[in-house]
Order: sequence, then structure tokens, then C-alpha cells
Amino acid sequence: MNDRIIHTPPISVTDLALLKEKGSEVSVDNTFEINEVDLAHEVHPFKAFLFFSRFSGAVDGEEYAFRKCYSRGCTHNLCPHVSQAVMIANRYLQRDYRTLENAGIKVENKLFTLEKMLAQFEEKRDEFVSTLIINDYINIAKGGDDVSVDVSLEYVPAVENFANYKEKRVFFSASFNVTHIGKTHVCQRCFSCYAMDKEKEERETAKKLANDRVAGIYKGFDQANIKYNKVFFE
Repeated sequence: MNDRIIHTPPISVTDLALLKEKGSEVSVDNTFEINEVDLAHEVHPFKAFLFFSRFSGAVDGEEYAFRKCYSRGCTHNLCPHVSQAVMIANRYLQRDYRTLENAGIKVENKLFTLEKMLAQFEEKRDEFVSTLIINDYINIAKGGDDVSVDVSLEYVPAVENFANYKEKRVFFSASFNVTHIGKTHVCQRCFSCYAMDKEKEERETAKKLANDRVAGIYKGFDQANIKYNKVFFE
């Protein structure tokens, strides 16, 4: 972990943990953003909701801010139902809280609460999507079960709808098609994104961040003896 590049200002939870471990004074607060996006998926564009946490604070007195996508929800099987997306987002968020706390950083364990939004959707779950996250399957494999994963990466262009403006962005997205006890479920992750009108300035940094996060998951696969195809964003 200490061999990782530390970005200044920080752009990830890992950066915050590493900076704290190196002796910096780090403060963290986070707020939630849930934004509707128009996703261009092959020939079938569709609307979905992206679940973001915006982290902010200071490192040695210097302010920073970044946001991280935790889940994607919609009303059909191109991604998890919104009710599932809330649970998935909170699972990943809680893991990041543990990373910060283990590094000695105090953070309030706030979670996504989307009752008003969830009321707009049917109360059923898509059987194709599991509420287990990819780390659950890693732990299952470590327990001795046979788990295999087919990884597919995708650059997903989207128009993110903010309160007073829209912004075109490209998301580095991955689908982990997990096969376990004869069934296949999909775990989806958004690893990074960049603004289309700032592609030259932001794309390479966003790609590096996405690949770092993917590599961390592959390390878990290797430790659990999970069969998978190792692919990275290019």
C-alpha cells in the first residue's frame, strides 16, 4: 500500500489514508449526491441514478474535495434496482469508513437514505443482480467455495443532471459476472469519471485511479484463488 502514488490534493479515500499514515493531519466530512444520468448503453440509451459521496476537508490545513460513485440504480436489468443500489452503495461506503478509521481518521458514519426516491419505484428486486458486493464473493471463495468471475470494462458516456446545469461525463464502469453454486450474478462498480470537456486534463488521472481500484480487486481475487480474466482500462 505504501508504494502507491499519493495524489496532492487527494482524489481518493486511499490517498487520505496514506497521507494520514505518513503523518499528515487529515479531516474528513462527506455529503451525498444522487444524480439522474442519461446513459448510452449500446443501442439502448436509458436513465439511471448514480449514488455519489462527496468527500471534503483539509490535509495539513489545505482544503480538498472529491467525490466517489458508489452505485448505479435503475428500473430494469441493465443495472440494479434502486432499492438494491442503495444497499450496495452503503456496503461500499462502510468499507471506506473502515479504511479511514483504521488509518486513524475520524469520520461520521453517515449512510445513503433515499426513502422519497425509492417510493417512486416498484418494490421488487431483479433476480439477475445480487445485493452481495464483490468483496462478499471474495470472502466466500476464501471459505472454500468455487467462484469464477468474468470481468468486462466499459466507458459509459452520460449526461449528469445537476440542479441548474447538465454536464457530459465519461464513467469508467466494470461488470463482474460472478458464477457461484451454478448461478451467475452481476456486481457493477463505477471506478472513476471525467468531464468530457476536460478530457485532456482529467482522463489520464481518472483512468489511473480506475485501474488502481480494479487492481485492488484483482489482488483479492488472487488471494482467494478466484478464476477471472485480468483486464484494465486502456
